[in-house]
Amino acid sequence: MSFPGFRRAVLITLDGVGAGALPDAAQYGDAEASTLLHVAEVCGGLDLPTLQRLGLGNILPLPGVPAAARPAAGYGKMRERSAGKDTTTGHWELAGVVRDLPFPTYPHGFPKEVIAAFSRETGLEPLGNIAASGTEIIRRLGEEHLRTGRPIVYTSADSVFQIAAHEEVIPVERLYRICRTARRILDPWGIARVIARPFAGRGATDFHRTPRRHDFSMPPTSPTLLDNLQQNGLPVIGVGKIGDIFAGKGVSESIYTESNADGMARTLGALAGLDKGLVFTNLVDFDMLYGHRRDPAGFGATLREFDRWLPRLLKALGETDLLLITADHGCDPTTPGTDHTREYVPLLAWHRRLGAGVSLGTRGSFADVAATLAAVFSVASSAGESFLPELLPPAQGRG
Repeated sequence: MSFPGFRRAVLITLDGVGAGALPDAAQYGDAEASTLLHVAEVCGGLDLPTLQRLGLGNILPLPGVPAAARPAAGYGKMRERSAGKDTTTGHWELAGVVRDLPFPTYPHGFPKEVIAAFSRETGLEPLGNIAASGTEIIRRLGEEHLRTGRPIVYTSADSVFQIAAHEEVIPVERLYRICRTARRILDPWGIARVIARPFAGRGATDFHRTPRRHDFSMPPTSPTLLDNLQQNGLPVIGVGKIGDIFAGKGVSESIYTESNADGMARTLGALAGLDKGLVFTNLVDFDMLYGHRRDPAGFGATLREFDRWLPRLLKALGETDLLLITADHGCDPTTPGTDHTREYVPLLAWHRRLGAGVSLGTRGSFADVAATLAAVFSVASSAGESFLPELLPPAQGRG
């Protein structure tokens, strides 16, 4: 069912902003996870007036964000059908690809065959080959890297092969070439992402990662909503790491960002230059800077930053635009460990003709986003159930 008159859509992924443990969360060690709730509790309540007005407090009880008596948006939460809790899986499901098996992970380091192939094809013997946080690993091995020139290889609870290198030891473009080689080696192993992690600084207490991270992903295993839009002549602009997550497939233009603030500004810029199509934005700071680093106060401050910016986006959206705000997984900074958490994700859907908001309930899959956008643009979708009928004015079928 299409919605005549819709020309543009903006899909924003608040990376890591989970909305409570999924029923199977205990299998992932995440039974107690609830990112938004726990951040709000630690912060003594959150001040998010715009999200509150849209209906965020109607999705789950949040200190400081009461339920709106008359929410302005469609509101609900979505369950992840895919196995796993990583960025790639979550975003692929948002675009209509549901995975029955999780990507492989290597919590004890990569097999010797992988490391041998990496050394042989790059001419570099890596340091590390352990699971660690990115900030921890450069503190531990950064000085040895400076002395030896050997890149640092590490992983996490995600399916990632991360390569850290000081920008003055291995320049960024060379690091990217090394990552492309690693990507080719790792394709048969099915590892989701190779991530370039450049850093700078003069010693362990000064080392810091620079903004020139780049992800080299496995391509999606089947066509996505983005492919279907592009094949129908509709541009897809990826802001942040969207282009990387989808290995460039289905993305007409990739706009890389340095921070949430940069991503929000570039979202507005992308929208201003788009006549028809989709702007798909990932805002990564929630996850990268605060979830993984177990900083709920920083997480809360970043939610407030997004909330303060959101009125600018709402003002920029016209009568024929649809806004969807959601997430790809949780990253609860209050639970043990530094990994992602298996959670529901929030869902807010707004357009100017909506009038009163409506409950979208608990959706059975992140892929409901893909099905909805497919209905908006009259293209095919292979998974999910559209919630577009709930967003239509009564004259167009909403009762």
